[in-house]
Amino acid sequence: MSAESRRPQVWAGIECTYNRVGDRYRDQLAENGHYERSGDIDRLAALGVTGIRYPVLWERHAHDGAEAWSITDRALTRLRELGIEPMVALMHHGSGPRHTSLLSPDFPSRLARFAAEVAARYPWVRRFVPVNEPLSTARFAALYGHWHPHRRDPESFAHAIVKQARGIQLAMEAIRRVTPDAELVLSEDLGQTHATPRLEYQARWENERRWLSFDLLLGRVTPDHAMWPHLARWPDVEEDLERLRDAPCAPQLLGLNHYVTSERWLDERTEHYPGIPVGGNGREAYVDIEAVRAPGNPAVGIRDLLQQVWDRYHLPMAVTEAHLAGTREQQLRWLHRIWTAACEMLDAGADMRAVQAWSAFGAHDWATLVTRDEGEYESGLFDVRSPAPRRTALASMVFGLAENGAWLHPALEGDGWWEHGLARPPRHLPAPILITGAAGVLGRALALACEERGLHYVTASRLQFDVAAPAAVDRWLGGAAPWAVVNAAGYVNVDRAEEDYGTCFRANIDGPSALARACHRRGIAFLTFSSDLVFGRGHDRPIVESATPAPLNAYGWSKAHAERRVLQAMPEALVARTAAFITPEDDGNFLSEVLGRLERGEEVQAADDLVVSPTHVRDLAHIALDLLIDGERGLWHLANRGEVSWAALARTAAEMAELDPSLVTPVPARELGLRAERPSYSALGSERASIMPALDDALARCIAARLARLDASQPAVALTAADPAEYPVDSDLHAIE
Repeated sequence: MSAESRRPQVWAGIECTYNRVGDRYRDQLAENGHYERSGDIDRLAALGVTGIRYPVLWERHAHDGAEAWSITDRALTRLRELGIEPMVALMHHGSGPRHTSLLSPDFPSRLARFAAEVAARYPWVRRFVPVNEPLSTARFAALYGHWHPHRRDPESFAHAIVKQARGIQLAMEAIRRVTPDAELVLSEDLGQTHATPRLEYQARWENERRWLSFDLLLGRVTPDHAMWPHLARWPDVEEDLERLRDAPCAPQLLGLNHYVTSERWLDERTEHYPGIPVGGNGREAYVDIEAVRAPGNPAVGIRDLLQQVWDRYHLPMAVTEAHLAGTREQQLRWLHRIWTAACEMLDAGADMRAVQAWSAFGAHDWATLVTRDEGEYESGLFDVRSPAPRRTALASMVFGLAENGAWLHPALEGDGWWEHGLARPPRHLPAPILITGAAGVLGRALALACEERGLHYVTASRLQFDVAAPAAVDRWLGGAAPWAVVNAAGYVNVDRAEEDYGTCFRANIDGPSALARACHRRGIAFLTFSSDLVFGRGHDRPIVESATPAPLNAYGWSKAHAERRVLQAMPEALVARTAAFITPEDDGNFLSEVLGRLERGEEVQAADDLVVSPTHVRDLAHIALDLLIDGERGLWHLANRGEVSWAALARTAAEMAELDPSLVTPVPARELGLRAERPSYSALGSERASIMPALDDALARCIAARLARLDASQPAVALTAADPAEYPVDSDLHAIE
């Protein structure tokens, strides 16, 4: 067998949680727009995947009837036409329709009846996931109380995990009466718990419990199993345990879901973790955090976890959920590490069938375990915040893995944030990102973002590198050999440009144009920035990318000309239009100046007849880098979502900072002595995608960062980015006797 034929298959999955909190159900497929789109299956098929986990969810079909079946018929028929193997999921972190729950005696039989209905309707489907992550669902719903039925006790947990296992057993019996060769895919979180010496007993308990889903279905939970006495103490649970023991329902495939939170760290030294919720086991209080965030990073990683599963069961395996929230290169590195581990397992003789890229169309509000509607979205292979799902670099990576077993990109090089503290072999430096204008506000923010994200970069200031001189451009590109150039250089003084337009035009037009021509010749990606001031009069609603520029001042004309010349020279260039900067890291921007004067008790005059969309420089830097890695091109509007007059911005900032808003005096712009005319309305919207955070959120973060800096009596510095988190768990209670 050739090396190519031995690589794992590449599958894709759609985040499809249909869970209940209180009396409210949430449906991820509705939130990501899947039900309204007929082309999603073809989008995934175009990536070359051979399998797709597709949801035929019990709750959805019970609640919505004919409409739900119609959508499912269309999707499964298309999968069959394309020759892609579906894994049909019946429950995904659910508790069943309203007439039952994880604790109801009839839960297993009702699930089995639905499974029989699905099998009869689609007799050609062979692979089934009757319940996704039964152990995780039992913990979150019956031990931690996050989901319905919101219990927090060992008895409820025992009922929930065993009834789900019985439901799987009965569901597969019902399915196989229709499709005798149907295969059970049992998916579960692939985790391990680590702890301080004092809490090692708790870690041992949880490391025994983590195998429950598999052991129950394999008939291994017998009276001599470590979990038997903790489950069988309730008579009706013991009866179900005996049924599972006496009639095992062995999975044909172990589906292993791996997240950055899968490995946990328990520590009784709670004072070392300010701000982290303290839980416990009834005997001791402790924090329960991701192992990758713990001192020394004790996480063993995906390769060792896969080996543990293989050594314990010697059954076919697949990674059935591989996903990370965060910046694009971190998502790419996470999937790459999992793919590499799966290939190594296969080479070592394990029956490693596939890696499934998860959250194909993203996920909503998983930072709160889908317990609150906070509008937080994390993209996956596609970003659904565009009119049609937009392919990200993850989709390109999946296509490369499916076609060739490999995918190369400079952003893959470097460590993931979760790998801190791990001894890793030294790597060669990849091709860098070249950032021009390094001394400016935006240039510094871009460099900081690259630093935080582990993206190799080099910088050049105006004094080092004249971007408007073609010879200098060629010399720098030849020496740095970048894979991308990000141009943050330019003339930024809008009023002075009215008299110094020669210098302005050279910096803002000749510079980007020279860079674009050189990058186009060399096949280097190019990102440059434009401004909302390319627009003029006549607007009263957020301006989108296709609007016709009509500048009112020299600065705006320089940016409009630059856009046109850059895209003529390099149609594949990315041009990001943005707006007035706000940032806590620069004392010269409007927000910092306003807050500084208010802190001194001084009056602030601000225009109340100019409406803009202020932009947090940090948000701009990170999202622009994501788009660059995705290979996006053309004009994009990148400004925080929302609009405000300068006067209203000053008043809101005063209120957020608990300063006196009455010191802000609204005035017409003509009274401020501005030499350059500004449009009365220049707020930016987007017809391509609404991917920037809301303005209120951005402003609150700016002010919080400024206050933290002032409290610490330190000079302006950038805050460290928060590491993206998956599936955080409040460890309020652990079932230990």
